[in-house]
Amino acid sequence: MKIEHLEERVNDYKASIKTVVDKKTLWESTTKKLILNTLRNTAKSYNIGWKVQELNWIHNNEAVNIIFDSFPSDLIDCTNKIPAYQFIQGGALVFSQSYSGDVYIMVLLPYVEQLPIENNNIELGIYNPTEITAKLIIEKVDEFLKEMIKWEVPSYKTELGFQHK
Repeated sequence: MKIEHLEERVNDYKASIKTVVDKKTLWESTTKKLILNTLRNTAKSYNIGWKVQELNWIHNNEAVNIIFDSFPSDLIDCTNKIPAYQFIQGGALVFSQSYSGDVYIMVLLPYVEQLPIENNNIELGIYNPTEITAKLIIEKVDEFLKEMIKWEVPSYKTELGFQHK
């Protein structure tokens, strides 16, 4: 093997590291703040019991999420009619920066002990930080709400053996 070929690989490797650093820098300087502000404004505009969190875990993995934390206050009266009703916390839209600097967007469904855990998250996409805009964030909030509605009121028509009459 020629040494020139190895030099080309070394240069490619250095370029890949620079790409990751650029993405992480953009996340830190712009993208994370945009996500936080957009989600905070959404939570403030539509008070349905959610809150925004900024998370840091495992050395170089950061995330921002909006999570259902409490029951919507304007619906308390209707739940008082059913004393056994229990609000299940959880359900989150997560924007997480991956090791490569890309932003992984997913829905985490609420955890319920009696339900199987295998389908508790839904991937909504992986994006370069340059692709994250307020419009995209709002679109993902919309998708998140649709998934939460499906979780709260599932359609059993899709289950095996369902017969529509």
